[in-house]
Amino acid sequence: MLSERSISGPGRGRERMVEFLRRNGLGYEEDIDYSYCLMDEDRVAAAGSLSGPVLKCIAVDPEYRSLGLSAQVVSALCQEAARQGHTHLFLFTKPENLPLFEGLGFFLVASCPGAALLENQRDGLKSYLEGLAACRRKGVSGAVVLNANPFTLGHRYLVEQAAGQVDALHLFLVGEDRSEIPAAHREALVRQGVADLPGVTVHPGTPYIISAATFPTYFLRTQGEAARAYAQLDLTIFGRRVAPALGITRRFAGEEPLSPSTALYNQAMLEVLPPLGVEAVILPRLELGGQPVSASRVRQLWRQGNWRALEELTPPDTLAYLKAHPQH
Repeated sequence: MLSERSISGPGRGRERMVEFLRRNGLGYEEDIDYSYCLMDEDRVAAAGSLSGPVLKCIAVDPEYRSLGLSAQVVSALCQEAARQGHTHLFLFTKPENLPLFEGLGFFLVASCPGAALLENQRDGLKSYLEGLAACRRKGVSGAVVLNANPFTLGHRYLVEQAAGQVDALHLFLVGEDRSEIPAAHREALVRQGVADLPGVTVHPGTPYIISAATFPTYFLRTQGEAARAYAQLDLTIFGRRVAPALGITRRFAGEEPLSPSTALYNQAMLEVLPPLGVEAVILPRLELGGQPVSASRVRQLWRQGNWRALEELTPPDTLAYLKAHPQH
């Protein structure tokens, strides 16, 4: 008889979980906030984890794979997600495991070599894309994706440069609340910062573009094979589904000399998007005083209360927000 165990913090249980995943070719990801294990005395027979609404790191020991334990693990994780208030769920797995999880009530969003993403709503992505239909514009359409934590003059420069190369620019925001500035406030600052630019449409954050569901390693700032697979998966969703829905043929990003994870993502853009009919355009970063303008630098100055320096790096609305929410 196997026993159930929940893990939500450090300790011996997590150590066993990490070792179990390693033996099964998976890594324990730092954004995990809950894990469920089936134990045969002190041995992990099967396990899975949650990061908010995302099910991940699901594995069954080879000796126990005839017992249908995957279904029990997924059921337990779905119950815990519901207890936490999550109804729209996503699941990461390897492409070869798709039939198993489709048989458990999940539907494919996208897959690429090394990673696949499913969701528990049959028409989740389809409904999102249908909602974008009213935003489709005539002429050449491009896209930019921003976290904007916070919106800086560097972001403004990127949007201006991109908008000047297309008839319509779709600006997608990262919606995850994993930044110093809440998502709703970041969205407001972006909208204020680009309000005067013609042809720019701002789209709120979605689970389908740079989120914990599509590209979790963006928020963990990690590299490696998993990060590359997640970047490819996120871009595959964009290139195959989002871009065609809006007629987007170009995606812009700024050069990234500071963040390795963003630089990795930019490289993946150059590899993944062109075969899907979307040109990937990397634009030079705005430099002031011989240094690239970066949100990380702005946050550092914000913590220091260096308002004079911030005046040179941020639009008026962003500066006013930072002054109203001092960090020092």
